[in-house]
Amino acid sequence: MSAFEFQLFDPNLRKLQFQLRNGETRVGEHFSQQNYSAAKYVLIGISENAGPQANLGRQGSENAFQAFSKVFFNTQFYPEVPLQNLAYLGQVKQIKQPLDRPEATQMVQELDRLIFDVLTQHVAPHQIPIIVGGGHNNALPLMRWASANGKLSVVNIDAHADLRPTDKRHSGNSFSFALEERLLENYGVYGLHEAFNNAAIRNQLTNPQISHRFFEDYLQGPYQLLDDVMGFVSHQHHAVGIEIDMDSIAYMPSSAFSPSGWSLDQIRTLLLKLGHIKPQIAYLNLTEAAPLDERDDLIVGKALSYLVRDFVRMA
Repeated sequence: MSAFEFQLFDPNLRKLQFQLRNGETRVGEHFSQQNYSAAKYVLIGISENAGPQANLGRQGSENAFQAFSKVFFNTQFYPEVPLQNLAYLGQVKQIKQPLDRPEATQMVQELDRLIFDVLTQHVAPHQIPIIVGGGHNNALPLMRWASANGKLSVVNIDAHADLRPTDKRHSGNSFSFALEERLLENYGVYGLHEAFNNAAIRNQLTNPQISHRFFEDYLQGPYQLLDDVMGFVSHQHHAVGIEIDMDSIAYMPSSAFSPSGWSLDQIRTLLLKLGHIKPQIAYLNLTEAAPLDERDDLIVGKALSYLVRDFVRMA
């Protein structure tokens, strides 16, 4: 029996949950009347925690997309933010809980195949997927799909390099696999937390394909996250995948929660500034948010909604 299912959104069969108010148009209303084939951006939800569980992370990533959709579908739709270029494809959902870590690892491999198939079957090469929810394990099928359409580099805002060994699949080794499979031209990872990247990972950071900066270096200065990311992206002459691990944001409910990190406004500024240089973007992956209660839901839902709305301003 499969541990996951893909629920394709059909506005004729399923109504999205959002509030109606006179004189206002909500994003959920737009999705209910969307022109999918004409959309530049394609929103896909992923509700799973197998990847973080296989990597000994905390639960909750399975709840992120639901928290996001409750907020995002109720946000305002108007021409100044080009949300007419965004369509909602559907949701990949975990329907079985792993009994132990080995089973979680097997489930991640199944999930890799499913996400790759969903992207291949439903997202055209000229469209840009926006992935919300789940663990950072889902970066690998995204990179496999994007690299099949042309050369790819990836920039990752993350407290962890996700370069753990490739002996088994989990949320901590998507970029090890990507480099091993030669999916990437370059990998830039910024904001690494010194205490949570081991010696083997630090050795891998010497790879000439990898550029990086530790969060502690930013704290001491004179480096700036915006300068590093803009510099990395502007030097790529091909498509760039944008990875934002929500554990890089201080106090964000996430699979590797931390009181130290970027502010949400710093990450928002980064996405808005990227729009000024109009890079060739392969995808956006907003990953590892892990709400566990009503307050977490509100924080995660609003944070992810802000980031998606900021990203589609690049249109």
